[in-house]
Amino acid sequence: MFSKIFKPKPLDLVSPMMGKVIAMEHVNDPVFSEKAMGDGFAIEFTDGNVFAPVDGEVVALFPTNHAIGIRGNDRNEFLIHIGLDTVNFKGEGFKAHVEMGQQVKKGDLLLEVNHKFFKDNDVDMTSPVIVTNLNGRRVILLKDGENVESGTPGIIAIKV
Repeated sequence: MFSKIFKPKPLDLVSPMMGKVIAMEHVNDPVFSEKAMGDGFAIEFTDGNVFAPVDGEVVALFPTNHAIGIRGNDRNEFLIHIGLDTVNFKGEGFKAHVEMGQQVKKGDLLLEVNHKFFKDNDVDMTSPVIVTNLNGRRVILLKDGENVESGTPGIIAIKV
């Protein structure tokens, strides 16, 4: 009976892109795998664009468009980092569809991504989705190893 009371509730978040969900520990970059920026999950991003995972406000949009921050209406803050080392391309391969301070709804288009460009340049498109304000809470990965479409719910839960 108590296990039902204390079972972590999935976060009101949907996948921002399609691909295979992996644990942050398996990201091939120590900044992410060692959770220096926070915990969350990553997606081996295979195709398509990047969409808002939550309702909220765009609070960070890097000039290179390789990463975007969103503060959810539930006050959780997320950083979506598209690919590894994509910052080195200085914005090539990305087109932003939002701006700083803009309100977004789950499923709104955030970024267009030119996958052919990154594939031609042999870029690892593993894309971390980080909760940056955990403040002692833990992320529980609920869909580890599953292939998801953008908009798939129930990927993580947060436990106090």
